[in-house]
Amino acid sequence: MTTLTLTDSRIATAKVDALVLASTAGEDGALLAEGTDLPKNAVTHITKNLSATGASGKADEVVKLAGVPGVAAGLVLVVGTGKPTSGRPSDSAPHASERHRRAAGAAVRALAGKDSAVFALGGGAEEARAVAEGVLLGGYAFQTFLGEGKAASAKAPLASAQVYLKGRHKEDIAGQSATVADAVRYARDLVNTPPNVLFPESFAHSVSQHAAGTKVKIDVWDTDKLQAEGCGGILGVGQGSGRPPRLVTMTYKPRGAKVHLAFVGKGITFDSGGLCIKPGTGMVTMKCDMAGAAAVAASILALAELKVPVAVTGYLCLAENMTGDLAQRPGDIVTMRGGRTVEIINTDAEGRLVMADGIALASEQQPDAIVDIATLTGACVIALGNRTMGVMANDDDLRERVTTAATGAGEAAWGMPLPEEIRGSMDSPVADLKHTGDRAGGMMVAAKFLEEFVGKDAAGEAISWSHVDIAGPGFNEKGAWGYTPTGGTGSGVRALIELARSYA
Repeated sequence: MTTLTLTDSRIATAKVDALVLASTAGEDGALLAEGTDLPKNAVTHITKNLSATGASGKADEVVKLAGVPGVAAGLVLVVGTGKPTSGRPSDSAPHASERHRRAAGAAVRALAGKDSAVFALGGGAEEARAVAEGVLLGGYAFQTFLGEGKAASAKAPLASAQVYLKGRHKEDIAGQSATVADAVRYARDLVNTPPNVLFPESFAHSVSQHAAGTKVKIDVWDTDKLQAEGCGGILGVGQGSGRPPRLVTMTYKPRGAKVHLAFVGKGITFDSGGLCIKPGTGMVTMKCDMAGAAAVAASILALAELKVPVAVTGYLCLAENMTGDLAQRPGDIVTMRGGRTVEIINTDAEGRLVMADGIALASEQQPDAIVDIATLTGACVIALGNRTMGVMANDDDLRERVTTAATGAGEAAWGMPLPEEIRGSMDSPVADLKHTGDRAGGMMVAAKFLEEFVGKDAAGEAISWSHVDIAGPGFNEKGAWGYTPTGGTGSGVRALIELARSYA
C-alpha cells in the first residue's frame, strides 16, 4: 500500500520520481490549474506541451512530460479534472473535491512501479483530503490469489506519495484519509475474495479478526441461534447451501453518544439464484452480492478508529443462495423475525429476505434511524446506471440526508420515491405478503417490501429508515477509472461514514 504524507515545501524542488499537477478542460483544450507555485519557465513549458499534444483536460486524461525546466522531478504528470465547477455538485458534474479525488486516482494508477511522487492538485485542506483519498484508493490492487509468476511480474503500487497542502493545519488529514481509505480497501478485499474462500462463516471470522482490539463488539449467530431467534428469512435463503448462514452484529457505542444509528448490510456471499437459477453468465460476478455487508462492516470499523461520537449497530446478514437438496422453493412460506409470514415467489429475489430479518432485528433497539445497503436489484442498474446508488426512505429528511452524505463523500446517489400503490402487488392469499410484486419499478418494489419490516419507535411512529441500492456501483465489470478499480469498489463505505459524521 502507498505510504502518504503531507508537505508544504516547494513542489518544484522536491526530489521525487514524479510531480503530479492538475489541468481543467477549457474551450480550446487543457489548461494548467492555478496555484502550483511553479517557476514561470516551467509553467510556460507545460502549457506549450499541453497544447502541442492536443490535451483536453478531460477527466482521467494523463499527460506525461519529461525534462520540465525548473522542476527537480524527472517526470511531470498533468492529469485532467474535467470542466471546472463551483458550489454544490449536480447530477452531471461532481464537486471540485471529487474531481481532484478522481484525478489523483488516475495519476497514481499511471505511476504503478514508481517509488515516489508529489501530488499538487490543489492547496487547500478540502482538496488535500480528497487527493489523499484518491491516491490511496487509486493505488489499490487485489493480488492475493496471483500465482508466483504473475505476482512477480505485476507492478507494485506507487511506494510513497506526498500531498501538497499550503500552510500548516492542526487536523490529521493524512491519518483520517488513511483510515477512510483502509476501510474502503477492506470492503474491496471482501468483495473480491472468491466465494470458495469467503462464505458466511469465514466472512464472520474476518470481521471478528478485524474488530479485535477495537471498540467494536462482535456477536455471531449460527444456524441454531438463528432458528431460536426466528430469523426465517436468512435461514430460508441459506438452507440450500452446505455453507450455513450467519448473522453478525457489530456494536460501536462510544461514551456520551446521543444518537444511535443502525446499519443493515446484505451479505449473500454467492448468489446462484437458487432453484430459480441464473444463467451462467449472470453468476460470474455473484461473489459481489455481499458488497452491502462489506460496506457496513468496513464503515463501522472506521467510525470506531475515527472516534466519531455516534453509536452505530451493524447487522451483517450472511447467507449463500444455492440449489442443494433443501433449497428454498417457490411456494414456500417462511416466518420472519417478528412473526410475519412471507410467500416465496422467486428464489433469485433472496436479498430482501435476509435484509428483512436484519431490519426487524435492528428495529427492536429503536435506533434514531435505520439505513440498509444492498446490491439488491437489477432494476436499480436499469434506472440509474452502473455508477449511481438509489436512495429510498420512509422519511424525506432522511432520504435527503443520506443522499447529501453520499454525494458529499464523492459517491453518486439519487433519491427515488416509494409510491403507496406498490404495496398492493405484494398481497398474498396464503401468507401475510409475497416477497415480490410488479416487475415495473422493481427497485421500489424491493424497498417497499423491506419497509414492511421497519418497526416503531417509543412514540409508536415508524422508525426513520432508508434503503440504499448499490447494485450498480457495488462492482465494476469494466475498466478502471479515477480511483475506482475493476472488481469490488467499496461502494457505500464513505457514504455511511459521512452519514454518521453528519449526526456528530
